[in-house]
Amino acid sequence: MKRSAVRPSPLFLGLLAITVAGAVLTLFGDPESPIDDPVVIAGTVLFVLGGWAVSLCLHEFGHAVVAYKGGDYAVKARGYLTLDIRHYTDPIMSLVLPLVLLAFGGIPLPGGAVWINHHALRNKRVESLVSLAGPVSNLVLGALLSLSVLLFQPPAGLAAALSYLALLQILAFVLNILPVPGLDGWGVIEPWMSYQAQQFGAKARPWAPLVLFAVLLAFPAIAAIFFDLSYTVFGLVGGEPLWAGLGQGTFMFWR
Repeated sequence: MKRSAVRPSPLFLGLLAITVAGAVLTLFGDPESPIDDPVVIAGTVLFVLGGWAVSLCLHEFGHAVVAYKGGDYAVKARGYLTLDIRHYTDPIMSLVLPLVLLAFGGIPLPGGAVWINHHALRNKRVESLVSLAGPVSNLVLGALLSLSVLLFQPPAGLAAALSYLALLQILAFVLNILPVPGLDGWGVIEPWMSYQAQQFGAKARPWAPLVLFAVLLAFPAIAAIFFDLSYTVFGLVGGEPLWAGLGQGTFMFWR
């Protein structure tokens, strides 16, 4: 892939700047009680919301860049290689709704979408890798955020914010990798399925994720399995649940 194919948009850089500003704000809180400090709370909210928007861009960029290298050069013309969130989202369903649910402590929904011309991709392996690239970006980002806390031991306010955003990335990874039509896990295995199974997936794609979310909300035992698995992965990448819990409490300060 040519270097010129990837050009981060000013909007993406702005989201990145907001995220960094939030991280910096967490450093100016009361060292004796950083979690209850208004400055730390404001910084955490900015950092988590900005960081989630950045991760959404990286998730969809992961899909697009692998597709570009795999033969679908039209993703460049569609603006998917600019990391511009406007190219990945429907303003309400793909951005506002996931952020609102996130703000109220819900499961982080997969927010964006890129249109891939699967007929242009070289083979089934590339098709699978295109689908896998998005969740892997969440896993890698979650690991990097967790390791930054483990290795650099930042002040409490920043450690909590970093850990909570890391946990959200792992939750997004585990959710997206499930083999459910409409999620990336299904896309990984779909190229190897029979024609009938692919047709079923195409019909189920619009509503299957909604059924999954309803099941997670309605059946606590199933939700517990999902969260247990997510926390296991979180621990494997170096995450600290205590810090993540403090970060979540700071982010949802009104509770």
